[in-house]
Amino acid sequence: MSGRTLGLVCAAAGGIEHVREELIEPMLEGGWTVAVTLTPTAATWLEATGEFGKIEAVTGLPVRSAPRLPQETSPHPAVDCYAAVPATANLVAKLALGIADSQALTQLCEAIGGGRPPVVIFPRINAAHAGQPAWEHHLAALAGAGVHLVYGEDVWPLHAPRSAPNKELPWRAIRAAIEAAAIGAA
Repeated sequence: MSGRTLGLVCAAAGGIEHVREELIEPMLEGGWTVAVTLTPTAATWLEATGEFGKIEAVTGLPVRSAPRLPQETSPHPAVDCYAAVPATANLVAKLALGIADSQALTQLCEAIGGGRPPVVIFPRINAAHAGQPAWEHHLAALAGAGVHLVYGEDVWPLHAPRSAPNKELPWRAIRAAIEAAAIGAA
């Protein structure tokens, strides 16, 4: 057992419906504690499918989507590595610009700004997102800040919008990136 804690942030993108089976449960089996924070829309999606409660049951921790009150203590343990999976183009752009307008973005922005713990991001995007003029600048800003990007044609070939709705995410590459980032930070 590693005794490490993954701070998993999920945005509302295709693949989120499989995050419990494909990422959370394998990380738990690998000895990780997984503390999940969702963007507000992701929380709505996972509550509607029943996954919200299932994630809380397997992790033993509350799933967060809203900030806590100032007098409340954090319901999550200290994090050894953050991962944003899946990350939308919107989440990536806001991170690159330092916009922390949700609990999910606040956690990631603080980690990036503080230089610890490491942050891994899998942008679940399509060719139109990547064609947006600011996209490459966003990726460069995050990479320059030390963020580990699970990105590229070898990992996630880009496709036209809505042309690959059931395409499986590169779960193995995502898990490997998390492990590598955590080892590199140790």
